[in-house]
Amino acid sequence: MSDPAPKRPPVPASLVTDLYELTMAAAYQAEGIEHEATFELFVRRMPPQRRFLVAAGLDDALAGLEALRFAPHEVDYLAGLGLFPDGFVEHLADLRFTGEVWAVPEGEVVFGGEPIVRVTAPLVEAQLVETFLLNGIASRTMLASKAARVGIACGDRSFVDFSARRDHGVDAAMAAARGAWICGAAGTSLVAAGQRWGIPLSGTMAHSFVMSFDDERDAFRAYARSFPKGTVLLIDTYDTVEGARRAAEVAHELAGDGIHVGAVRIDSGDLGRLAVEVRAVLDGAGLTEVQILASGDLDEHRIADLLAAGAPIDAFGVGTQLGTSGDAPSLGAVYKLVEDAQGPKMKLAEGKVTLPGRKQIWRFADRDVLGLHDEDVPGGRPLLVQAMAAGRRLGPPEPLAVTRERCMAALAGLPPRLRSLEPAADPLWPVDSSDGLTALADKVRLQLEDEEP
Repeated sequence: MSDPAPKRPPVPASLVTDLYELTMAAAYQAEGIEHEATFELFVRRMPPQRRFLVAAGLDDALAGLEALRFAPHEVDYLAGLGLFPDGFVEHLADLRFTGEVWAVPEGEVVFGGEPIVRVTAPLVEAQLVETFLLNGIASRTMLASKAARVGIACGDRSFVDFSARRDHGVDAAMAAARGAWICGAAGTSLVAAGQRWGIPLSGTMAHSFVMSFDDERDAFRAYARSFPKGTVLLIDTYDTVEGARRAAEVAHELAGDGIHVGAVRIDSGDLGRLAVEVRAVLDGAGLTEVQILASGDLDEHRIADLLAAGAPIDAFGVGTQLGTSGDAPSLGAVYKLVEDAQGPKMKLAEGKVTLPGRKQIWRFADRDVLGLHDEDVPGGRPLLVQAMAAGRRLGPPEPLAVTRERCMAALAGLPPRLRSLEPAADPLWPVDSSDGLTALADKVRLQLEDEEP
């Protein structure tokens, strides 16, 4: 009998890095380059389908930076590649993140070109964490931004994250549930997210449950008796309208036992038409308090269309499109060097020019201003706040309720043009450069052009 396969531990943050981060770090060490450097993480351009972004992923990023270290077996693996100098691999065994981090708090609205995270650390440390930060911040910002749009479409109706089974891995499912919650979801179907963050759990039943009984009413009775408070019955396994009639029959039958049917769910078909017919059945049976929950390949556009047509739907379960950000499944996030011991740094590559120097974002009522971190921009609210110093957080992790409250306030304060769900060919929120940043960019550009052979 063969030995069982070894258990595979979670992928450590230390190895969530592209190979070239390590090769560059080895070359830095070989050259004796140990100075401090500042990198900024930002989304170069927003997808046309997005008029704003919701910053997310900071909590996991900070946790990963605090825990950053190369375990002995990871050092052995890198040494075994035969690629790196021995001195470099030995150095990794003692490496920790010792830098500082400034970041836009989670739940805040941001726009293209604005630094979401700013890292200042010894160059090797700042370089090695690039892939880890881009992966976590960009993916979670992408998911939260999609959830925010779903929330806008729902208006005063509630929605629940139903996406776990369709998401791109367990980490993505957890991020989708968390992102949906901070953007206003009423809950999630994912039990692990409920356990980790205290997000309310929501669930009904599958069609397989109904099909396991000879009579649809028996399935409803069995489920309602097991979960008598606010039972939600899935009524579209066979004929949706007939399912509503049977649900009404069971609701009346069990009411005397103190069992309350709170809602019915429709998961297929013409949701708008069926919701009208189901509402008529329920109201005709005197069950005006029983709500209608709709699910089934929904996104913000379908939800908005349903509500605009007057569909009597009280809540929505949103899955695939929310958890994969189906219409904009990636963000062009980058992590660029902006300053080191030699001064401000600027990239001049065609179509990918970066702005030099450590920066701050100031928010005004009608625009954002991007300026230097120590510049005075009167009247604006600074968005970047310090989150880490000397490799440690400046405080305990923020309660998710605080993040949610911040996000809901930010979304409520968006002007109508940004709350629109339609694509935008051009940015609709001005992000201006301050006088100081403009002057520095002009100066650095001239210096670089003068240095060209």
